[in-house]
Amino acid sequence: HALKFPPSCSKISCLLRIYFLYMFSFCCDCGINPSSYSIKPKPKSRAQWRRKKLQMVKEIRRVLSFIFSIEFLRMGIFWTLSLLISHLRLFNGRSCARYSFNYSRQLVASNSTAKRPICIITGATSGLGAATAHALAKEGFLVVLVGRSGHLLTKAMSEIKKLNEDAQLEAFEVDLSSFSSIMKFKGSFQQWLLDMNLHSSIQLLINNAGILATSFRETAYGFDEMMMTNYMGAFCLTKALLPLLMESPLPSRIVNLSSFTHRNVNDMQVDKAYISGRSFANLKQYPFAWIYGYSKLCMVLFSYELQRQINIMDKASQLTVNVADPGAVKTNIMREVPLCLSLLAISVLKLLGLLQDPENGISSILDAALAPPGTSGMYFFGGNGRTLKSSPVSYDGKLAERLWRNSCDLFLELKLAYDKNANLASQLQLG
Repeated sequence: HALKFPPSCSKISCLLRIYFLYMFSFCCDCGINPSSYSIKPKPKSRAQWRRKKLQMVKEIRRVLSFIFSIEFLRMGIFWTLSLLISHLRLFNGRSCARYSFNYSRQLVASNSTAKRPICIITGATSGLGAATAHALAKEGFLVVLVGRSGHLLTKAMSEIKKLNEDAQLEAFEVDLSSFSSIMKFKGSFQQWLLDMNLHSSIQLLINNAGILATSFRETAYGFDEMMMTNYMGAFCLTKALLPLLMESPLPSRIVNLSSFTHRNVNDMQVDKAYISGRSFANLKQYPFAWIYGYSKLCMVLFSYELQRQINIMDKASQLTVNVADPGAVKTNIMREVPLCLSLLAISVLKLLGLLQDPENGISSILDAALAPPGTSGMYFFGGNGRTLKSSPVSYDGKLAERLWRNSCDLFLELKLAYDKNANLASQLQLG
């Protein structure tokens, strides 16, 4: 009776929102910690109960704030509709070729370690990244796992080795939200190639890493963490490794992961303030669902423009670029969303038959990675070699060119700042 809802809300909407609140209260009462998804014992002392009640009140306010936000509408309605439309287009594609095309995979023969093609996968500690690493190791790649946590990288490698003793793996701890970490990885990776007596080239780069942050978090260089991780980090890593990809004696490929959520972004700004995420710093409410979709649209635009730039640099280049959209996959990307709402989302997607496990969700990634040489500029979705057209905005060539130019400018700014800091550090060591 104490809850008051806006007059515009329907009775059903109000009941749904009360239900979400009930689910959350039930989880808390059972001792479930929403941030860690673990069971904790009930507190015994009065002081502990007071702290628990204060935490519950704080979380309830956060859940209510989330439910009554535009971001909840974007995630709950618009994202689901975009996913449904994508699957409907696949269905229609069976009889309508303008929507869906099929490409068969080209398998990689397993050879000696020195001759195996090298694949780098970002965000490889769990979920799609780890599953893709396992699958490509089976295909005969020497897989380099890249992730933020050294402990989780070791765990992922151990699990892959259990399933495939012949897997050739290497791991590097890299934080894609940090430009310094990216540049250090480039140097370490090149040194590793020399130490292993391997050809100084890469055959496959999969930009898989991504986060869904619900608040603005500033990086060391003043960027928004989600924009840096989801787009600018992938852009900087690709720029840094581009010479190694173009030097490959075999056909090489870049696969950029996007999402059906990119279809919800129509008002596209590609100035530096948006690309870096600095324009989101002073907003009263951080529009995280929109920013996530925006970062994924940036990845699609970047992919198409990158292919054009490669063709301009070297028309005879065998380097190709594709986009992969895995659809809705059960991973931990929604860990910052209130537990009761993420559980509801999982239940709804399961009910609709749209939720996949990582092992099945990687199908479109493998399709994009193993498509025949020369296959480029395609948006893979739905598995079985199928492709779709991405959103109309993503084919705006002028917009993609502006995004490329501004991203290159930001890359140079970051490089100058990094070089300056490195020079200062070396001077201090000499002094």
